[in-house]
Amino acid sequence: MTAVNTTLREARTEAGLSQDELARRAGVSRQAYGAVESGRAVPSTELALRLAKALRTTVEALFSL
Repeated sequence: MTAVNTTLREARTEAGLSQDELARRAGVSRQAYGAVESGRAVPSTELALRLAKALRTTVEALFSL
């Protein structure tokens, strides 16, 4: 399986959001969000889109192979 690189932590802190707040805005639990941010889980397409929308950016800016 290919690793997915993420800039979520940087984007979240730049936006001044806690993990709880970003998770709430994306409609996911803080635990699920934390797993994606730490690289322990790969987000679904829907979750990646929700996170990008909540951070006002693109999926491509948040995730790469």
